Amino acid sequence: MANNSVPFQIPLLNKSNYDNWSLRMMALIGAHDVWEIVEKGYNESANEVGLSQVQKDSLKDSRKRDKKALCLIYQGIDEDTFEKISSAESSKKAWEKLRTSFKGLD
Repeated sequence: MANNSVPFQIPLLNKSNYDNWSLRMMALIGAHDVWEIVEKGYNESANEVGLSQVQKDSLKDSRKRDKKALCLIYQGIDEDTFEKISSAESSKKAWEKLRTSFKGLD
């Protein structure tokens, strides 16, 4: 069976294109069905001992989706920008750091 999907082109962020970059990245991340995790984040559990299997599975899925989103963000930035967000613990925090860095505080 032939794969007819169009490859995704990751735009590279720079000083002058944050607005366009962020719109394109939101579309790209959304196409991978992980934008919600960037936008809303998820609750990380420090102690999984008391969680039910359903809760553990949900947490595992959220972590996986978060890493997928973070990977997509990483692909759209250069090395200097990566250094700015490399300490972010989630895709939501990385996105917020980028927005603050390029747009300032609202």
